[in-house]
Amino acid sequence: MVIGLVIDQMRWDYLYRYSDLYSTNGFKRLIAQGNSCENTFVPHVPTYTAVGHTCIYTGSIPAITGIVGNNWYDKNTDKNVYCTDDSVATSVGSNTVEGKMSPGNLWTTTITDELRLSNNFKSKVIGISLKDRGSILPAGHSANAAYWFDDKVGRWITSSYYMNELPLWVKKFNDKDEPGNFMSKDWNTLWPVEKYDLSTADDMPYEGKMPGEKTASFPHKLPSTGNQKFEAFKYTPFAATYTFNFARAAIENENLGNNAVTDFLAISISSTDYMGHIFGPNSIEAEDTYLRLDKDIGDFLNYLDKKLGNGNYIVFLTADHGVAHVPGFLVSHKIPAGNFSEAAMMKEVNDMVNEKFAVKNAVQNLQNYQLYINAIEIEKQGKTPAIVKQAIVDFLQEKQFILNAFEISKLGSISLPEPLKSRFANSYNLKRSGDIQFIIKPGYFDGLNIGTTHGLWNPYDSHIPLVWFGWGIAQGITMKENYMTDIAPTLAALLKIQMPNGCVGKVITEVIKNNHFSKEFTPFKK
Repeated sequence: MVIGLVIDQMRWDYLYRYSDLYSTNGFKRLIAQGNSCENTFVPHVPTYTAVGHTCIYTGSIPAITGIVGNNWYDKNTDKNVYCTDDSVATSVGSNTVEGKMSPGNLWTTTITDELRLSNNFKSKVIGISLKDRGSILPAGHSANAAYWFDDKVGRWITSSYYMNELPLWVKKFNDKDEPGNFMSKDWNTLWPVEKYDLSTADDMPYEGKMPGEKTASFPHKLPSTGNQKFEAFKYTPFAATYTFNFARAAIENENLGNNAVTDFLAISISSTDYMGHIFGPNSIEAEDTYLRLDKDIGDFLNYLDKKLGNGNYIVFLTADHGVAHVPGFLVSHKIPAGNFSEAAMMKEVNDMVNEKFAVKNAVQNLQNYQLYINAIEIEKQGKTPAIVKQAIVDFLQEKQFILNAFEISKLGSISLPEPLKSRFANSYNLKRSGDIQFIIKPGYFDGLNIGTTHGLWNPYDSHIPLVWFGWGIAQGITMKENYMTDIAPTLAALLKIQMPNGCVGKVITEVIKNNHFSKEFTPFKK
């Protein structure tokens, strides 16, 4: 059995930052008994959830997969598109619209698809995440199931793309109402708060508040969140415990790991991302979340040992992206940082174009640090799109927080240092990307003065953990530079199956045992 464990928004340094308080059973066990690829990077921009999960499981890049962001703008329909939207699908497990999802916008196969293809679909593949995109995209097109959390009703749901009715075991799990039980108690720190000396003071002015909360300090009064309790639940570390509990239930009830072929469980822990956005990486909440996650991982590994046998399964742990420091935190320590508003900038650009060329709404959309230009409208007004685009580039380059701006289709002729040039080239998709890209200074991002975000090429957003553990894995530390795209081909090599059909990554040979391909080493069955 293979277990993919993606920790949403986990920076590489979290492996070690809190290690003095980690147990020996979680992160430390994975590193000590597995193989940690210490210099693994995201090879694309933006560094967002949908793009990262897709890259991990396809070994490919937005230029090929079509997943260029969590959202993108479709010029043909003049509408925003969400990465897993499916107007034909319906919700299964609730009466909301949260299940109108499928992997239909993904253009390539995943390693999970290739596993199913390799044995005439005998392998079972299941995706689990609070986020629909964190479940659907890893599970691939041919998955047996993908489940995600509907915070309108506090239950696991799925889509008619996979099935017409929830399995009985999922219904029984939902009936236990674990989210309601967790939210009936306060969130206090796992350890005495004085031990959290790697965090800032509690309730800093640049920290946000969970839905339904009045303060941002411990103890978090979860029962007071009222009718927002299921939305607030996603921000707590208990949502990770809940996800692991559901993963155990899937293993038990779907008999995963006890078939004649390899099964695959793709788990994504989303609560780390929800929490990180509002509190930031230097908060007590972040430290407590990772200490609790460490315990959850240790408990889950112990469960797998008992269920499948130590050494009879593979776990890889990684992240879809990292996260930036809160600008307010950096500024308070005299480190340059700041934020800006994409909406305000779009208005400024359109006002400039209207004043200079008498063309209204030249920019149709601005997201993913890209501008979508309305070339048809510009031509209707008798103006030349190329001239207008250059004027927009010049205007953007004058912004104090922007390092560079350029037409993406002209990237080949732009003077841009590596690794930036490759990452923007990897991310340019002719059918879904914008027309003009801008790059901002380190420490800056689009957002408010409260909380933080991610999405850029910088190491704080792109340097991620990658730890391999279990069957066929050579113990050690790998310092060579690797990329998120290398995960899927490495799994393909371990499982002796084909790489995904859009894969551009390379096998990380250092993590595979030398005897893996010897005659004495039998093919992986469990």
